[in-house]
Amino acid sequence: MSRGEVRRAAIHRPEFLCYRACMLKDPVDLQSVRRVLVTKLRHHGDVLLASPVFSVLKAHAPHLEIDALVYADTAPMLSENPAVSRVFGIDRAWKTLGWMDRLRAELAVLRQLRDRDYDLLIHLTEHPRGAWLARMLGPRYRVAADYPKARRWWKASFSHLHPLPGNGRRHVVELNLDALRRIGLQPGEQERGLSFVPGEDAERIVQGLLGEFGLAPGGYIHLHPASRWQFKCWSVEKTAELIDELHALGEPVVVSAAPEANEIELVRRIAALVKAPFVDVSGRLTLKQLGALTRSAKLFVGVDSAPMHIASAMQTPVVALFGPSGEFNWGPWRVPHRVITSDHSCRPCGNDGCGGGKLSECLTSLPVSAVLQAVQALQSR
Repeated sequence: MSRGEVRRAAIHRPEFLCYRACMLKDPVDLQSVRRVLVTKLRHHGDVLLASPVFSVLKAHAPHLEIDALVYADTAPMLSENPAVSRVFGIDRAWKTLGWMDRLRAELAVLRQLRDRDYDLLIHLTEHPRGAWLARMLGPRYRVAADYPKARRWWKASFSHLHPLPGNGRRHVVELNLDALRRIGLQPGEQERGLSFVPGEDAERIVQGLLGEFGLAPGGYIHLHPASRWQFKCWSVEKTAELIDELHALGEPVVVSAAPEANEIELVRRIAALVKAPFVDVSGRLTLKQLGALTRSAKLFVGVDSAPMHIASAMQTPVVALFGPSGEFNWGPWRVPHRVITSDHSCRPCGNDGCGGGKLSECLTSLPVSAVLQAVQALQSR
């Protein structure tokens, strides 16, 4: 049966994929695979935590061309990664288009993906687009998680389904790598690190910026207090107190934030309370430049956010403050670190603040002294 016939059968007869799945043998012979599409349609940090999937695949099968499908704004997390051949983007703004314009945009991406003629699809989220792509692209092998509430339509779309752990304490990096384990590839211990490439331009710009403030590589602490979700943020007052305490210890502090109004406003409120000077680069850096800034820092301090994961990728020691989100799933990955949490019995709850009020007491109650102790412990390693 030709690849085109497979595609048509998969679209019009869902049970066909289920039948083919039963006929396929595990594991997948990667030597028979030429091109792979890995899909991760989530936020920036999620995409970065998927980077080991690319590097492990490339390490075990160097001949592979491995493409990524992500949301367009998260593409910098994988661009310039040596294990990634091409990055395709879905623009979130397409949702605001008229149905005809959105259809044209979607079909344009679908044509590009079809032209790549994939042999293997690895879908790393529960997004239904992955099941549709499994049917529309017709790759021989299609891998996804076996979500407990997944419908028959989902299960029939993939040739290989991997189970999810029942205890909820498996790190997201390992959950992503489970897709590779399902097809017979066992990641080595030294292959599972995060990969983020700032690039020469970003490195040059950041070194120039640091020079303007008289800062040398390894001569400052990088503090990123903000998150796109307010319920993941520490208190403004305690953040300001931390900056003052670090300054008293002779530690220069560089504060960053995304170019978003709410994050820049958070830094402005912090600046209004601090007594000590700090370097404010909030809203001024791209993601690549943020990575270069973190690489040159002696230490990173922040909450559960994409910049924290970038610090892990840059191998900069991390002090991370966790509240309603779980450090077992989202904590700093394979980097020297200290995680600060409270003893609230209800955490991690994943709620949008206590009672949905945007503020998480398990996080805002964390004392400045605990963060300072973690900073000093990492520096004295």
